Amino acid sequence: MPNSDKWVYDWLGIDAVSPGDVNKALAEANGEDIEVDINSGGGDMFSGSEIYTALRNYKGNKIIRIVGVAASAASVIAMAGESEITPTGLFMIHNVSIESQGDYRVMDHTSDVLKTANQAVANAYKDKTGLSDKELLSLMDRETWWNAEEAVKNKFIDKVMFGKEPQLLNSVGGIPHSTIEKIKNSVRKLSGKNNDPAFLLQQELDLLKLKEEITNG
Repeated sequence: MPNSDKWVYDWLGIDAVSPGDVNKALAEANGEDIEVDINSGGGDMFSGSEIYTALRNYKGNKIIRIVGVAASAASVIAMAGESEITPTGLFMIHNVSIESQGDYRVMDHTSDVLKTANQAVANAYKDKTGLSDKELLSLMDRETWWNAEEAVKNKFIDKVMFGKEPQLLNSVGGIPHSTIEKIKNSVRKLSGKNNDPAFLLQQELDLLKLKEEITNG
């Protein structure tokens, strides 16, 4: 929400976050690691853009956690860094909207402004996901809602909380973890004190067999 509206929510005792709150918190963090929890249905587009930009500019490490819902402007903020979502979370993107009145010329102009605003929002999604403008604007037109797994599958969020950590391989396919463990165990045995020739020969044969399996696929 705009900084100018924040005091009203504070006075009413309603939780709310403005760009000023975020900028103050980031200044106090002073480059230390931070965690950003999001549970919001969205709000003012310009405030969301300001918060997104502040988080992108933050020099320290950050993790963004969607602990409930990240919808509308809040979904833009979620694009500001490495992110994860609770298994019960929701993620939503849609077109920018505005209240307007006037004659047909004003309405036509307002339509053009909203289309420009949609593209501005899509830029944040595109930078995170690599999806095209056409794909993103189509998703926004439909007001797309995703559960946690769908948000990760579509690359808007990096992972689902509490799941097993994926093993990252710096190759296409990579060597299965079970095979790597077999090789390690064989090497450990070879480096032991067992000098029995038959034992050593068998271990070497096992390693050669594993190498052949990996090389030949």
